Order: sequence, then structure tokens, then C-alpha cells
Amino acid sequence: QVQLVESGGGLVQAGGSLRLSCAASGGIFRNYAMGWYRQAPGKQRELVAGITSGGSTNYADSVKGRFTISRDNAKNTVYLRMNSLKPEDTAVYYCNARFEVEGVIRTQYWGQGTQVTVSS
Repeated sequence: QVQLVESGGGLVQAGGSLRLSCAASGGIFRNYAMGWYRQAPGKQRELVAGITSGGSTNYADSVKGRFTISRDNAKNTVYLRMNSLKPEDTAVYYCNARFEVEGVIRTQYWGQGTQVTVSS
């Protein structure tokens, strides 16, 4: 069982920056692909950024060039650096960990979420 705890959310003005952290425990962190998702009121949860166990990254088009995902396997933590924030980035951000075998998700876990609010 993997536990994920997010932190770093808050209220920021448009154009500002935040760094989200997700600390994992209970599993072998380096074996998991990690991701950040977000869900705004009335909208579906969407992938923001992902990083594989090997360090490859992918981003939603809406955040490319502004957000950076990274991981520190020594600290069992994944980060999301968010720059040039826009009001439309306002959402609850969730950390996700998934263990895949040959491209098939075997298990996945979610954090409790952290609120990010960007004021205009």
C-alpha cells in the first residue's frame, strides 16, 4: 500500500509561482510512474504532467512551458513547479502513483489533493 501526501498548494496571483510536493511512503518509489492531475469544479479530472520511473516526462498542452515535473527518488518525492500561473489553473491538484507492467497498470494510488487558487 502506497500513501501519497501532497503539499504546497495555496492562493497566488496570476503570473505567480507555486511548487507542489508529493511525498510517498509504503512502496518502492523508484518503481512507480508518478503524475499530477487536477480537477476544477464541474470538470473532469485531467492529467497535468507525468514522469516515468525512468525520468521521461509528458505534459498537458495547456501547461507546457510553464510547469515542470521532477522526482527525487532518494526522498521518495515528486514535485510540480508551476510558473506563470493563470486563473484557469485553479483546481484541486492530485498526486498519482502507478505501477505498470508492459504498459498495463497493475496498481495505482491517489493523494488527498491540494487546492491551488489563482486570482486574476
